[in-house]
Amino acid sequence: MEPLTMISGNNLSIEQAYRVSRYHDPVTLSPEAASKMAASRRMVTRYLAEGKSVYGVTTGFGRFSDVLIPQDQRQELQVNLLRSHAAGVGEPFADEIVRGMMLLRANALAKGYSGIRTDVLVLLTEMLNRNVTPVIPSQGSVGASGDLAPLAHLALVLIGEGWARVGSSQEKLSGRAALSRAGLEPVVLEAKEGLALINGTQAMGSLGVDATMQAQFLGIWADAAASLSMEALRAIPMAFHPLVASVRSHPGQQAVQQHLLTMLNGSQLVTNPGELRMQDAYSLRTTPQVHGACLDGLDHVKQVISREINSVTDNPLLFPDADLVISAGNFHGEPLALVLDYLAIISAEWASISERRVERMVNPALSGLPPFLTRQGGIYSGLMLAQYTAASLVSENKVWAHPASVDSIPTSANQEDHVSMGTTAGRKAHTVLNNLRYVLSIELLCAAQACDLLGPEKMAPRTHEVYLWIRDLVPPLEADRPLSPDIERIAGDMLRPDTMNWLEHLLMA
Repeated sequence: MEPLTMISGNNLSIEQAYRVSRYHDPVTLSPEAASKMAASRRMVTRYLAEGKSVYGVTTGFGRFSDVLIPQDQRQELQVNLLRSHAAGVGEPFADEIVRGMMLLRANALAKGYSGIRTDVLVLLTEMLNRNVTPVIPSQGSVGASGDLAPLAHLALVLIGEGWARVGSSQEKLSGRAALSRAGLEPVVLEAKEGLALINGTQAMGSLGVDATMQAQFLGIWADAAASLSMEALRAIPMAFHPLVASVRSHPGQQAVQQHLLTMLNGSQLVTNPGELRMQDAYSLRTTPQVHGACLDGLDHVKQVISREINSVTDNPLLFPDADLVISAGNFHGEPLALVLDYLAIISAEWASISERRVERMVNPALSGLPPFLTRQGGIYSGLMLAQYTAASLVSENKVWAHPASVDSIPTSANQEDHVSMGTTAGRKAHTVLNNLRYVLSIELLCAAQACDLLGPEKMAPRTHEVYLWIRDLVPPLEADRPLSPDIERIAGDMLRPDTMNWLEHLLMA
């Protein structure tokens, strides 16, 4: 039975969010959250009765914040807000990203500072539990008044408009038809509720959750792949002696050194200083320093994302205890934009050093192995083009690693004159991570082939387990064949939950 995720607004973890979005763990609203939401909703009701001027409740939005809306048009205002802001374009977000958006929006609203009714949030959680997934275009957010366009497409389904899919079907239904198929009814939005649904950082937040978990898993794969490459290249593990990290106290470096020593323990292929050479090239010798810096950077990214997914990011904010409504800027995506750009750079670095190890393996002048890891060079090209593909992906990553967060473009008649571009940063990070997965699969493919040439029986017990995993997916390269299916097969299996559980245990044992 899947674990139940209780939405309170305060303690949702990245791991829980990943499981709800990817593996459909059920969710429910906590009683404490319902009580807090009711208190802020009473404030909205009172302000409406008093005729108080409150942004987005009794006024228009953005540049129209000074326009007072007549009482009989306030429901219409909320619907018009969703319709007008649903202006996204391009390929739809993957279902897991949309589900993450739904969960994170619900969690932010559950904190009780947004003035929305619990009925709206219950419908949102039931859409998650019954697998109603809005169809949301991936382009159109500037990440400042939150992810307005993506969240508007999401919110339209709550009122029976927009488009959605149900279950595993790829059939695109109207929002009303999708809800009906799942046994749900649309809601009629009251004052403030449309704004509460779309003002937030949940598109970039969901991208961040998914990318962070992928990066965490691929960082483990990077250490495993490097371990095999070190055997293939007869590396010198003395460079990873615990004393080295003890005088440079970065926790990531210490962790990677231990991973490598654990994986290489018992190997007959690795060497001692002076046996073949005095020291290795940087792509081998500085693996703990490079991979470790990536791990430390990823830890910072996780801290920021963890804080953000348990924060209130809409506007205005209602504080029942202080009887204050404050129009501010928590919707600005700068915290996420910066770390998602950082995550793209981190992922690009993992890929960059991996490709250098690939080059060393296929280059006979550097490896001491047959050219391109084939016994019959000339008639066969072996793994020559695998390195080309890795080089292409690494070069592409240099483009995607350019930060989105240093850009800004004004919107809403210059009322919103500085924006984060955080959702663009999140989409870029996903692209780089996908490239990283392919580069690591190429390193694994080449390392397994190199160890075939050297004698896999000489490998360390743990690296031999990884070798056998590769060989279960891909046979040794005896004669030329298309390499693309081999790369895809390894890449496709790397992030499976059972594969990751096995690998994590292997590195930590």
